[in-house]
Amino acid sequence: MISGVQMFCSEFMGTALMMAIAVMVAASRSLPRTGAYRADWINASVGWGLAVYIGVYAGWRTGGHLNPAVTLARVVGHWIDPQATLNGLAMGKGGIPVTMANVATFISAQFLGAFLGSCLGYLGTRKHFELPTDSDTKLMVFCTKPAIRSNFWNLTSEAIGTAILVAWVFLNGGTPTQVGPLGVALVITVLVMALGGVSGAAMNPARDFSARLAYCLLPMSGKKDADWSYAWIPFAGPIIGACIGVLAPAWMGLLP
Repeated sequence: MISGVQMFCSEFMGTALMMAIAVMVAASRSLPRTGAYRADWINASVGWGLAVYIGVYAGWRTGGHLNPAVTLARVVGHWIDPQATLNGLAMGKGGIPVTMANVATFISAQFLGAFLGSCLGYLGTRKHFELPTDSDTKLMVFCTKPAIRSNFWNLTSEAIGTAILVAWVFLNGGTPTQVGPLGVALVITVLVMALGGVSGAAMNPARDFSARLAYCLLPMSGKKDADWSYAWIPFAGPIIGACIGVLAPAWMGLLP
């Protein structure tokens, strides 16, 4: 049986590694005088996919959620099937029971891990933040900003992207391939390609909120406000999408 401390550390470590790599990828393609400056969108998409791949492997003890939306989707899955666990394994075979304490442990670890990872990513590329560049660019290294600002449609983009991600997570559980982290990485890669240029494709409340907070607190020149008026979109959208992503296949009778 996994302990509460191990649960916390698994999600914390996985989320921190994911965010550290993702922030450094974003900084390398966005900030001046890096070797990858102005790299194309494929660079960002593959970088995010591999960051998730590494993070999920690091968080293997808990199933590597790294995302409060995924954790909440597991809670919804438990309401549908009381035998369902947080990590998808059967009780008695490593399954983590769905309890308020366990859910709180997962989600707190994800938000704190995302904050630490964002800070580590900043430290890894610190000198390039000192160079003059557009303030929006520095903000978008950390968090999302839509190409066209429209709260309803930005929320819709985030919900659709997260619904696809969560539906894949649940439906993959019944397939014989069990590709696990590689499959998640490929799904994230294609979703960032599809929606990253539209809403930023957060698909993860911790990934956006904690990184936005890190941007507020870290020292850098030419910093603008963190656009908190938009922050609720990449927070609420993924939660809505996560619920759809588990309820839709359940309604169709497709859950394993």
